[in-house]
Formats: sequence, C-alpha cells, structure tokens
Amino acid sequence: MPPIYDLLCFSHLRWNFVFQRPNHLMRACSARRRVYFFEEPLPAPEGSPELDVREEGENLLVVVPRLAPGQDPVECSRRALLALCSRFRIQRPIAWFYTPMALEFARDLETDLTVYDCMDELSAFQGAPAALSELERELFDRADLVFTGGRSLCRAKQSSHYAVFCFPSSVDVAHYAAAREARPDPSDQASIPRPRLGFFGVIDERMDLALLDAVAAGRPDWHIVMVGPVVKIDPATLPRRPNIHYLGQKKYDELPAYLGGWDVALMPFAANESTRFISPTKTLEYLAGGKPVVSTPIADVVSPYGEQGLVRISGSAEGFIAAVEDTLREGGLGEKRPRVDALIARTSWARTWAQMDGLINQLLRKKRQAEEADESALTGLIESRVA
Repeated sequence: MPPIYDLLCFSHLRWNFVFQRPNHLMRACSARRRVYFFEEPLPAPEGSPELDVREEGENLLVVVPRLAPGQDPVECSRRALLALCSRFRIQRPIAWFYTPMALEFARDLETDLTVYDCMDELSAFQGAPAALSELERELFDRADLVFTGGRSLCRAKQSSHYAVFCFPSSVDVAHYAAAREARPDPSDQASIPRPRLGFFGVIDERMDLALLDAVAAGRPDWHIVMVGPVVKIDPATLPRRPNIHYLGQKKYDELPAYLGGWDVALMPFAANESTRFISPTKTLEYLAGGKPVVSTPIADVVSPYGEQGLVRISGSAEGFIAAVEDTLREGGLGEKRPRVDALIARTSWARTWAQMDGLINQLLRKKRQAEEADESALTGLIESRVA
C-alpha cells in the first residue's frame, strides 16, 4: 500500500458555487487522502480569524483566507497557507492547481507532486488577470502532470508540457438518473407551460443571448427555463420575454427535479474565445437524465456526441428551432436511448478519478525509487571513502 499524501487544491471556483469538476474529483480523492480545498480570500467579518476552515465531508476541508481591511490578497493567501500547513502539520503534499494565479502565493510550497488540472482556457474568459498566461507557463514548468477537461483543450496544451493527459468531464449517473423517474415539479417550475426547453449552469459571457431571444421570439408557444446564477454579465442584458423564465441558482441535489420536467435540454453557447475549448459537463448530465439535447456547435460536443447522433447541433436560430422541433417530434431520446445508456454506463467520476490517481501513484513510486537510489548511492560513496 503506497503512503497516503495530503492534497492541497488551489481553486478559483468556490466549493459552494455550481457543483462541477473540482467538487466531483476532490470528493472522490477524499476517500483515501486528506483534501484541503483552498479558495480565494473573502473579506473578514469583524473579529473573525484570518483562516476559515470547515468540513464538507470526511477528509475534505474547505479553506477560506480572510482578508483584513487594506490587506493585499496575495499576502493574505500566503499567510493563510502557512497557517494551514502549521495547524494541520501538512508536509510535502500533492499540490493540485485549478488556477495558475495561486502560484503568486504558493510557489514556495514544498511538494512531492504538482498537478495542473486545466479544466478551461481561463485566459479567454472575461476579466482574466493580465498575469494569468505568464503564470500558466510557470505552472507548466513546475507541474509533474497536466490534466485537461476536454479534447480541444488537450490539443491546445500538448506542446506546453511533456505529460498532458485528456480527462473529459464525467457524470454522476445515479444522481441524474433520478430525472427519469416521475416526480412532482419544483414549485417555481410547476406553473410553466409545456413544451419546456431547459438549461442549467452558469449564465455568463459564454451564453448566446441573441440565440435565446430569437428562439423565444420565433416560437412563443415554447417555454425556456434557465436555471443558474448570472455571473460577469449585466442581468439587464438578458433577453426578457414572457416565455423565458430565469429561476436562479439551485442546489446540486435539486437539479434532477428541474431536469425531469423538461422536454428538451439546451446548450445555447455562443461562438467566441471563451467557448473555443469548453467541454460542457452538462452534455452527459442531460443524457444521464434521459433528456434529448440540442446544442450550438461547440467542438467538444460536435465530436463525439454530434457525430454519433446523440446530440442535435445547429449554430443558427433557424437551425436551432428546427432541431428542437425534430427533437419534440421524436419524443424523448427515442432510438438514441440504448446508445446513450451504453455510453453513460461506461462513464463515472469515480472511474475518471481512479485513472488520475493511478497516474499520480505511478509517478510517486518512481520518485520514491529515484530518491532511494540516490540515497543508496550516497551511502555507498561515503562508505567507500571511509574504507
């Protein structure tokens, strides 16, 4: 049995935001390792400690540095990291980065292994820090392993590191399969007429708002349900029509109930720099919930899901409307169901984590063997000199 290493995860996403890739993987990791999920600083309420630590499960702690008035956020995070390592006696952990910006305060951390789980092209997102690209290059130099959240992103990053592995986002099949069961609608969705076209996720600069507006205007008898927080864009820019319903952010446990009440699941992403390399987790989540999917032509959705006929694809409003019409006529997954079920049966976050963990343990074994060989050689040299 290999030694158990603590894992320090540096994330730009908060644990209690939309439940997604970091949550799934760190929860799986915590089955065997102590995981510290290190968030960005938040203002400190009066009299609060500089470090908030809370349990989110066995072996899983969420760490929030607390920013005093006038304090530099980088210095705040650096001090919090030192305090955390001292308090919990963390020595040479596995460092797991979701954001290169964490190097600003964590570059001096002594680690046994560094992993960069590159889930998005963050430099293409609205409001990306100017230093992000430079820090990512530094992180590539430091990382022992690089994982990517999709095939397009993997191709874009392969020349940056010698050990880049593609791990597209997976799905909690049992969680979303609940959407296939008959159950009452959530109260804020129950009165919305059918047919219902639904989306859940973050509503931000990646959303094609003009497309949403055109679909709603072209088919006023359809009702579009948007579930999720509005982030980085002005809510006033959202299209407002009687048949578009913004229900706000919901808890992860609530999503299957909303999904179960839809006739078609949507992925109306815009074609821009922020969507060039995305690999939407919701593709598999929608399918696991038994819902047919219509998407704009996102590369990692077109291949493989569009090419396999599991998702309908269109980039124009007219084509999108036609694709939804065809989907409604087909009714549910139709003839796709056996192929969808075969796909999701082979897919799970547990399986994804097991493959990642296998690579981590393999590399840790090689490092230990190299250290033992170096130590043995040094001992032999000393003994030969003494003799």
